[in-house]
Amino acid sequence: MEQLGSYFERYGGINLLPVILAVIAFVLIGSPSTWLTLTVAGLAMGMMIFLMASGLSLVFGLMDVLNFGHSAFISFGAFIAASVLAALAAWVAADSVLLNLTALFLAIAAAALFGLLAGWVFEKVIIKPVYRDHLRQILITMGALIVAEQIILAVWGGSPISVPRPHFLTGSLIIGDVSIELYRLFAFVLGLVAYVALYVVLNRTRVGLLVRAGVENREMVEALGFRIDRLFVGVFVLGSALAAVGGAMWAGYETLITAAIGSEMMIIVFIVIIIGGLGSIEGSLLGALLVGLMGNYVAFLAPKMALASNMILMMAILLWRPYGLRPAVK
Repeated sequence: MEQLGSYFERYGGINLLPVILAVIAFVLIGSPSTWLTLTVAGLAMGMMIFLMASGLSLVFGLMDVLNFGHSAFISFGAFIAASVLAALAAWVAADSVLLNLTALFLAIAAAALFGLLAGWVFEKVIIKPVYRDHLRQILITMGALIVAEQIILAVWGGSPISVPRPHFLTGSLIIGDVSIELYRLFAFVLGLVAYVALYVVLNRTRVGLLVRAGVENREMVEALGFRIDRLFVGVFVLGSALAAVGGAMWAGYETLITAAIGSEMMIIVFIVIIIGGLGSIEGSLLGALLVGLMGNYVAFLAPKMALASNMILMMAILLWRPYGLRPAVK
């Protein structure tokens, strides 16, 4: 058994879990075309969940802040992106890929900008007074989430809002018997770009080094003359912007959104960061891919188990690794 474990770690270890899950699903599903369609859909879903979860993982793991209001940024990102796309309806529906891309990136940029500004205000007004007090963090951030949902209802109303997709992303890529939605491919690429950017910043730059050093020994880093509190505010703001971008992409994925979109995603986001491990970008990506793939495979194989599948996955992983798959801190 120990030899099997050593081989597992040597040839990829826990990073192979999505591959192992996909292989098991291939055997159970039987149809290669169906399996490939579900796999691509699961990977795209996982990347969008990663965008929403990575920021919370950093805030939770590095700053020790239990921010249950994180999903409010997901909701606002979704509705702001939907409003921008609706305002640019002519560009969205045009045959020009350039106009389509311009409208899409303006919508994503508007969501990200809101996330940056709102995240800064949220940290200064709501989070800063309750640092190191987990009970008050839970209560005040849950209250902030409820207020955010009421603001969305007041501004956008209670009826579901349709979210148009840019014309060039409305079709599907046909490969033999396999049909893959272009929007899902775009979502996967965007999530991958975000992951690479975060990885480089946290592991290959001075800012990332200071953030990680501040987590390990805040007093020492401050004694060297660095303002760790400002770096942590930057982490919080970045996490809020990523949540808003994830919400914007999820809105296009769902194509119909309500004010409860953030609350609905909050449970999945927390499952991902618990599976992946607190404060770990690599863990968040791994957890998000596992959740996305598991959700799609189980929804096809056993629809009645779809809602419970991710909870079962989380419990199984925590029994194996209590701190998650790749925790940055323990």
